[in-house]
This record gives sequence, C-alpha cells and structure tokens, in this order.
Amino acid sequence: MSKSDRIRPRLRLLTSYLVAALSVGVAAVVTLKLGSLIKHSSTLFFCSVMLSSWYGGVWPGVLAALLSVVALDYYFIPPLYALGISLEEAPDMIVFLATALFIGWLSGDQKRAQESLRQARDKLDARVQERTAELKRANEQLRSEIAERESVQEGLIRAQAEIARIARITTMGELAASIAHELNQPLGSIVMSGDACLRWLAAEPPNLGEARQAVEAIIRDGTRASSVLVRTRGLLRRGERVRERLDINEVIREVIALMDGELRRNGASLRTEMPRELPPVVVDRVLLQQVILNLVMNAIEAMRAVSDRARVLCIRTQEQHSGSIVVFVEDSGVGIDPEHLSRMFEAFYTTKVQGIGMGLTISRSIIEAHGGRLWAVANDERGSTFCFTLPIDAGGKM
Repeated sequence: MSKSDRIRPRLRLLTSYLVAALSVGVAAVVTLKLGSLIKHSSTLFFCSVMLSSWYGGVWPGVLAALLSVVALDYYFIPPLYALGISLEEAPDMIVFLATALFIGWLSGDQKRAQESLRQARDKLDARVQERTAELKRANEQLRSEIAERESVQEGLIRAQAEIARIARITTMGELAASIAHELNQPLGSIVMSGDACLRWLAAEPPNLGEARQAVEAIIRDGTRASSVLVRTRGLLRRGERVRERLDINEVIREVIALMDGELRRNGASLRTEMPRELPPVVVDRVLLQQVILNLVMNAIEAMRAVSDRARVLCIRTQEQHSGSIVVFVEDSGVGIDPEHLSRMFEAFYTTKVQGIGMGLTISRSIIEAHGGRLWAVANDERGSTFCFTLPIDAGGKM
C-alpha cells in the first residue's frame, strides 16, 4: 500500500470530524439569529447530526450529538451562557441525545448501505465488463475457428469435386474406343449421304427427292454425333453442381445411350425393368450419371471373363414403401469374392490391374451426399448386384 493510500482514510476521518463540528456551529449560529422564527431550537441540531452521520459515519455523528448537547445547554437552556443541566431539563436532554444518536446511526447505516450498494454495483459492472470482454474474445476466437473450418471445408469440397472429375475422366478414358465408334458411325454416314446428295444433284435431271432424303440423313446423323459429344462433355465438365427434380429412369437412359457401343463391343445384352411414373428425386444429374456409369462399367468388366453363358446386364428401378427409390445394377459375371466384399468401398482398394480404387468410394460418397445408401450383394446363382437408394422428392410426382 502506498503512502497516499494510507493517508487518504485519515484525511477523510479528520474531515468528517471537522464537518461535524462545523455543522453544529452553523446550527447554533442560525438558531441564535432566527430564534423567534424557529419553534424548536433543537431542529437544526438534529439536521447537523444527520449530516455528520451521513457524511462521516457513526463516530462523527456521535461527536455532532455531544456538541449539540453542549451548544443547547450553553446557549438555549437557562441559565444561558453557562454549562450545567438541571434535573428538570435532564430528561429532555437525554431524549434529545438518544434521538440524535439514533438518527445519526440511521443516517450512517443508510450511508453504509448506499456505499455497499455502490461498491457491489461497481464490482458487478467490473465483472460484467470483464465477462463481456471474455465473451467477446471467445466470440472472436470462435468466429475465427468457424471461418478457418469453412475454408478447410470449402477446400475439401473442391478437392472431392476434383477427385470425382478425375474419376469421370478415367472412366471416360476406358470408354474412349466406344465413344470413337459412336462418333465414327454418324460421321461416316454423313460423308456417304453427302456423296449421294451430290450424285443426285448432278444427275440429268437432278433427283431432288433423293437429294432431300440424303440431306435429312445428314441432319439426323449430325444430330446423333452432337448428342454423343454433349453427353461426353457433360460428364467431363467442371463447375458448380445444381440439384434438380428428375426422373431417375431418364437419367439411366442417358447413361445407357452412352454405353450402348461398349455393351455391343463386349457382347453383352441389356435388360431393363423401369416402371413408368416413378416419383421424382432431387439429384445432381452429372454426379448421378457418374455413379450409374461406374456401376455399369464395373458390371461389363465383371462379365468379360464369362464364356460359358450369356452376358446379361439388368438395370431395375423400384419404389419402396420407406419413401425412396432403389436402383439395381445386376450382372451375370464372375461374382464378388467374399474376401473383397467388405473392402471394396475403401479408398484406393482395387482388384483391377489398372484401377485406382476410387470409383466405388466416390460413388458411395455421392449417393450418401444425396441422402441415400450404396451397397453390393452376391447373387444366389452367379454374378453380383450393386444397389443404391435415393429419397423421393416430397414435392410429389412429376
């Protein structure tokens, strides 16, 4: 404690006693000057006791009370200007002293209560400010952590999207021969139809009817080639994905159109069981196409080693009572080894020589991100079936 801190309480106590003496002196002077106007000569002395007790506490109030008794006795109680209290005046003076002391105690107690309340309020304000500062710091730290987490989450989403796109590119690389075949056929037909159109126009007279048919064939084959390019570019494109209400059967048919050449090249036949008017699902078209494309490619590859039976790929859709649509991709291939069944959805786990082990992992993450589930089962006789579910859109039928 510093020297000034030790001196300050003593100064305040001395000031309180001076205030007590001064207030009693003022009360005596004013009462003497206005003696005829003041009905009770003790009134102002009561006020001085209250003031002293309120300002300085109990002991300055006691001093003011004692000084008031002396002043009253000397100036206002006969014999005047002499000290000494007669027996007749003693009860009044005792009552005055007791009342003054009681009033002083009440005033001092009220002051102490106010002081305690002020200190408690100051402590509370200080605590509130301290707590507010702590909450502000915690809030800023939390906000910083949230921003950092959002940044990491965005980076993870971008990385996942890029990995998914790379997986699509890998799959499309496997389909390159089939895509080239799909494009070569309409392009060859366009060349042939163009040559035929020139011959019909060069005839004498020109055969406009045949020429018109040749031009229509050119337009038809050009549209066919364009649709192949559009489907391929859609699967490879980069950018933000948008979910929309779609017919799951329509999405499957788009993939089938892209896979038609690959099925023929591997000697596989396709069978579909897709009921009409299924409820719509809210999905990202390209991501869902990627899942179906990956499952179909896996099924075709599983049937390449089969030579003693027909290679049949069956795609079925079905509405479930649980409020979802289930898609079955069933093949008649070599089936799933129980040893691989529990690990086939793990990242980088693959049984293919040229595989990277991400196709099924990405497919499962895509389906789960849409609120569904992807799993695989071995068929009773031969082959395997991959199944996934998608929740039905609550908006109703399309």
